[in-house]
Amino acid sequence: MEGSVSQGLTGGWRRRSATVSLAESHRSIAVPKGGSAIRRFLAFAGPGYLVAVGYMDPGNWATSLAGGSKFGYALLFVVLLSNIMAIILQSLCARLAFASGRDLAQACRDSYSRPVSFVLWLLAEAAIIATDLAEVIGTAIGLKLLFGIPLQIGVVITALDVFLIIALQRFGFRAIEAVVIALMTVIAGCFAVQIAMLNPDWGGILRGFVPTSDLLTDSDMLYLGLGILGATVMPHNLYLHSAIVQTRDVGDSLAERRQAMNMATLDSTVALMFALLVNASILILAAGAFHATSRHDVAELGEAHALLAPLIGAAAPTLFAVALLACGLNSTVTATL
Repeated sequence: MEGSVSQGLTGGWRRRSATVSLAESHRSIAVPKGGSAIRRFLAFAGPGYLVAVGYMDPGNWATSLAGGSKFGYALLFVVLLSNIMAIILQSLCARLAFASGRDLAQACRDSYSRPVSFVLWLLAEAAIIATDLAEVIGTAIGLKLLFGIPLQIGVVITALDVFLIIALQRFGFRAIEAVVIALMTVIAGCFAVQIAMLNPDWGGILRGFVPTSDLLTDSDMLYLGLGILGATVMPHNLYLHSAIVQTRDVGDSLAERRQAMNMATLDSTVALMFALLVNASILILAAGAFHATSRHDVAELGEAHALLAPLIGAAAPTLFAVALLACGLNSTVTATL
């Protein structure tokens, strides 16, 4: 069995892996060989949250707002389904990393011919640009709603997050993880307060997680459901996750790698369940505030921000803008990485 690990790391590929993922952070975080399971899990905790922020970026907000305002809680099942898909995909990426010692990009390069690898690279770049565009614009909108900064200047400020990455990496990869988790806590807190202020129909929320035939027979609902799926499953997260889990110094034995796979899967699953709560909260907020008051066409962030105060309370717009800004900063940081 130990030989099979060695074979997975060096054999069966068109080319040998010439480099390691994120060389400046590769295996920079020690993993305890003994101790309690909680201690070992905490050593692995972190990469899943960097991945999770990509699943609740500003690009998700517009589709969730539109779905909630138009169909109430009915599309919560789609949010749940997309989260299940994300958990499976991210688990596979972590397993690839620990089994082969490669991230997804390296595995494609080393497995396929150069023409195929080049096409995959172009598709990956296009996907990252498309997803990051929504994140940058969403962050700029958050800056405008909160501080009145013009969108053009907000885009420039947001684009400077690459320097934040460079600065944080000087303090170790754990520093980046800490900032991301702190911002996620702010997001969760903002939505928890808004949902409490809203006091939605909890029975309707539970029914929304049950699939109905309308998801397939109603063309408008199907269209928005596909939009939620497309906005949630981010392709660059697959490349990111398979790279950043290798910041853990897990060892080379079969048992150590199996444990690393399990711990990384648990980390990403917990983090993505957190993302599910945030994404569901956006849709619940739109359903409870807009659909319940017969405002069925709210899809823009600025419009939602303006309508929250008279419907929920004076503090709601500020909480909405703070959460949007934190989501945008988090997702642009991980997209840059």
